Amino acid sequence: MHNDQKLTSSSIAPIALGLETDSVCLGTSENTIETKSHPPVSCIVLNWNGWADTIECLDTLKKCRYPRLTIIVVDNGSTDDSVARIKAARPDILILESGNNLGFSGGNNIGIRHALDNGADYFWLLNNDARPAPGALCALVAKADSEERIGAVASICYYADEPSKVQAWAGSRVNLWVGYGRLCTEPHKDDWFHSLNGTSMLVSRAAIEHVGLLDEGFFLYWEDTEFCLRLREKGWRIAAAPDSRVLHKVNASTGGNKIVLDRYQTTSGLRLLRLHSPAPNLAQFLFLAVRFTRRILRLEFARCKAVWAGFQDYRQMHPVGQRTNR
Repeated sequence: MHNDQKLTSSSIAPIALGLETDSVCLGTSENTIETKSHPPVSCIVLNWNGWADTIECLDTLKKCRYPRLTIIVVDNGSTDDSVARIKAARPDILILESGNNLGFSGGNNIGIRHALDNGADYFWLLNNDARPAPGALCALVAKADSEERIGAVASICYYADEPSKVQAWAGSRVNLWVGYGRLCTEPHKDDWFHSLNGTSMLVSRAAIEHVGLLDEGFFLYWEDTEFCLRLREKGWRIAAAPDSRVLHKVNASTGGNKIVLDRYQTTSGLRLLRLHSPAPNLAQFLFLAVRFTRRILRLEFARCKAVWAGFQDYRQMHPVGQRTNR
């Protein structure tokens, strides 16, 4: 999930992620849902000036046990030599170039459109700073195939520098009155989730064709939340795949810069509330009031300026009525 959240450690001591020992597609774990079908999956990895992470991600995907996987790298207008480096390291991988930085939604939509045109049944959105276990995709597909109305499934993410610690257990609940979401770090039933974490999320073709692509009015953060809320409003279910394990570096796209985070999260949070809050004007006011108050009390005036800049960005962004289909 891409939002303004405080991550907490899990108290349940989850199974440590072993990239070399995960379960096979048909499942050896008692928690793994078996699947004997292997619908075609396209994995979309978005790159922006992050060739080192992207190459490491692609190398990890070599170990993926799923038999019908196509990998697509979308270079999102990199200003360095990312494309040349990725091509040199993995000449077998398709690279689509956007020409400009279209943000998370716009970049991933390029890959999704290509995959739609080439017959994929599922689209695996995978951050370039993520390292999935060999059986991660198998578990995602098995869960998605277990029920017709499941539109999206998320992995369980662990901190890359602390592999036994859960960073995100699939997703979160979202308060649409104040614009707050917190990634959970403990197991929950599927119906508990309002949103899934877009770090490693599998989306079905049927769901995309019904509700549309990611909303390109979101440049960075909250786009996965908006998509999941839209799915649920249209009658789709979202779910967690407990046996799909992924290591995640966290905040690679911004380098953890709080000023940058505040600006993008404010812009996207306001758009999310406009689209999905039961009382958009009130919710937007409360959202901004909370963000400004917290930063003022901490004497973080530079971050207050970033929140204000995010508000100004929101006022100039795509109209709320504008949706992205194909």
